[in-house]
Amino acid sequence: MKYDVVGVGDAAYDNLCIIERYPEEDGSTHILEIHNQGGGCVGTALVAARKLGFSAAYIGNTGDDYAGEHIRSEFVREGVNIDYVDVIEGKRSGIGYVMIDPVKSTRTKFPYKNNLPDIEWNEEKEEMIRNARILHIDGTNYNNCVTAARVAKEAGVIVSYDGCSKRKPSSLNAEMASLSDILIMNESFPYYVSGKDTLEQAMKYFEHLGPKIIISTLGGKGCVALINGELVYFPAYKVNAIDTTGAGDCFHGGFVAGCLRGYSLEENIRYASAVAALKCLKIGGRAGLPTHEEVIEFINNNEY
Repeated sequence: MKYDVVGVGDAAYDNLCIIERYPEEDGSTHILEIHNQGGGCVGTALVAARKLGFSAAYIGNTGDDYAGEHIRSEFVREGVNIDYVDVIEGKRSGIGYVMIDPVKSTRTKFPYKNNLPDIEWNEEKEEMIRNARILHIDGTNYNNCVTAARVAKEAGVIVSYDGCSKRKPSSLNAEMASLSDILIMNESFPYYVSGKDTLEQAMKYFEHLGPKIIISTLGGKGCVALINGELVYFPAYKVNAIDTTGAGDCFHGGFVAGCLRGYSLEENIRYASAVAALKCLKIGGRAGLPTHEEVIEFINNNEY
């Protein structure tokens, strides 16, 4: 079967704790609520794209632990194909602990990284990528993502890269950027990879690497895109955010969905921004994910 978007990258199980306040070191605070959801950069982006109306599949590994069971079951519940997810005996899936301060609308993350081996590639997994319309990767496992990107490039499949992992040496991140068509980075990634001092210099560093779309998200300030050699800033929608966990991942999922709908760059940034804003109205990266119809209604009724 052919899928609109195939993802290779991070999928995790998040434990989201709403706390009274973030304590000083060696102090304490009370947990008011605990929410459990699937997470991870690529995992959440895939679920977002699926919720927005597109078919999605994940290629990767999980452990045989409780977290891996939840990661897989949530993918299935959300309609993301996991035919090529391998369960690795005796290995740990990625787990996230997130402390959310509802007063300050901040979240502090404590990732417990997986110890999974690299993907064992075969013809069926590679064929799933060749048949996709878009491949979405995040670089958390260099070997997995660069292999997937090369397969996609050879087949003419669009590669979307979430620039978020500060891998050392930074040249590895630059290599993955060079394999991408869509490069959307977090706020610190351009500086880290380019070694430049200003945002303009850092963004322009990626021009010669090959991505057709170059964007850096800026949290609550929106995002900036490099268009015809110039930086163009786009605002974020103003909402009463409850939790920003996974907002960037949802932006990626929204942007991929917008690409599949044929939106212009400016339309797509607005669309992805709306997806991220709506997500922030609920706890976790996935509980607040909207449908396409809900995004359009939000755009029509909210000032941008």
